[in-house]
Amino acid sequence: MDRFSPKLVTVFGGSGFLGTHLVQLLARRGYRVRVAVRRPDLAGRAKMLGNVGQIVPIQANLRNPASVARAVAGADIVINLVGVGFEKAKQSFDAVNSEGAANVARAAQAAGAKALVHVSALGVDTAAGVSNYARSKLEGEAAVLEAYPQAVILRPSLMFGQGDGYFNLMGTLARLFPIMPLIGGQSRFQPVYVGDVAEAIAKAADGEVKTGRIYELGGPDVETHKALLERILREAARKRPLLPLPAGIAKLFALPFAILPFKPLITADQVELLGQDNVVSDEAIKDKRTLAAFGITPTSMDTILPSYMWRFRKHGQFDRPDHDGVVI
Repeated sequence: MDRFSPKLVTVFGGSGFLGTHLVQLLARRGYRVRVAVRRPDLAGRAKMLGNVGQIVPIQANLRNPASVARAVAGADIVINLVGVGFEKAKQSFDAVNSEGAANVARAAQAAGAKALVHVSALGVDTAAGVSNYARSKLEGEAAVLEAYPQAVILRPSLMFGQGDGYFNLMGTLARLFPIMPLIGGQSRFQPVYVGDVAEAIAKAADGEVKTGRIYELGGPDVETHKALLERILREAARKRPLLPLPAGIAKLFALPFAILPFKPLITADQVELLGQDNVVSDEAIKDKRTLAAFGITPTSMDTILPSYMWRFRKHGQFDRPDHDGVVI
């Protein structure tokens, strides 16, 4: 990259979990970065991920095509990380995951952006029949490729890393409650390290992989949901019985959360997703549409989880659990 004329990247959703890892990585590579978010006044910390003036938050709402167009004006590369996992008011699956993704792709094409990277989710093609979230993400992928045929679409599995949603939430529940609810215990998952996903996005932005393709990103370990919860309990050095919940009962449990003003612990749609396998497909492996295409060796949970899950132990970092999760 020409250090006297660095390329400009617009990252939609650049202040979130994946976004902060990506924006910092792009800054290190010398890019100028626009962090497009609904509330730029709350994204000030993003500016600290690079040099002075290198990273600038800008207002944009995927439901507003005009704001999206302003955010991508003059950008060489456009990256969309935005997706909603539950619906609230105007932030519906269709408005954000489907039409919002289309708005970004259309704006990138109209602005003459040289590359577009769209982040979806692993398993949306197989879960679309039972999950409105998965259906909306799948429709979003189709809309992106229709508007910008050279786009690179990435489908990461459940992501782990400092500040993640799933492992930190389950660790919190293990610390607070005497039992752990288990939904879809035999469903298989392939958690992927957020740093590997950010690296893949950056490489796609750099033009290092074939365009117009959908890549599936998973880690080196495939585990059932039950095994993941057992792993979390070991990391948290907590002994908690797992209580299997049938999907019907789990959905009834999720109903009250739908009317509360804060982020729900779980929704009926997420119950359906937990009943589906979430692993890299054989087709993607055969076609080399995995992390291998980016030259990335997947990082294991064993390497990363201990670096932040210790905070859920009774005495924090001063507890040292053995292999059976017993504190020594």
